[in-house]
Amino acid sequence: MAAPTSPSLKDLPKVATDLKSQLEAFNTDQLKNAETAEKNILPTAEDVKQEKQHVELIQDVENFKAERLKRTSTQEKIILPNAQDVAQEKTQKALLEGVEAFDTGKLKHTETQEKNHLPDKDVVLQEKAHQNLLAGVEAFDKTSMKHTETLEKNPLPDPEAIEQEKGQQQLFAGIENFDPKKLKHTETQEKNPLPTKEAIELEKTA
Repeated sequence: MAAPTSPSLKDLPKVATDLKSQLEAFNTDQLKNAETAEKNILPTAEDVKQEKQHVELIQDVENFKAERLKRTSTQEKIILPNAQDVAQEKTQKALLEGVEAFDTGKLKHTETQEKNHLPDKDVVLQEKAHQNLLAGVEAFDKTSMKHTETLEKNPLPDPEAIEQEKGQQQLFAGIENFDPKKLKHTETQEKNPLPTKEAIELEKTA
């Protein structure tokens, strides 16, 4: 293997003339002195705690012994549907079969009639009155209004209103202070009258 040789002057990369002149004329005295500040941010207590937990977890995984595991068997349980579920499934299946087997040839041809009901005389008059009312409100001249003063009156209640108020308050007080222990036990009887013969006949003919 031949020893490496140094490149000749003509093989070296050429530097642009303007760049070369700028480098040669550069004055290093124009550089400003800058101080380099080295920062070594120490981890916080929380970072150290998390790192410690991570290391302990890795060590536990590496030192874990699979011999300590116990053998377990998986039991598969198949829950059978009850009678209600079976009946619902049969009904749904019969419905789907009925829809799929439906013969569209049994349908009767129908024609759709579009009706555009014109408003009657009363509706036209109501609409006209409404339009006139809106026009009168929009064209109303506020300058034709007269200044008025509002007189506020606070009428006192009459004796009858006072008695009604007292009676209502006594009723509320009685409801709030009512003792349910005073109620007597009662039994509710449910009555389900059977339909008569005439009602059955009417139901059949309906």
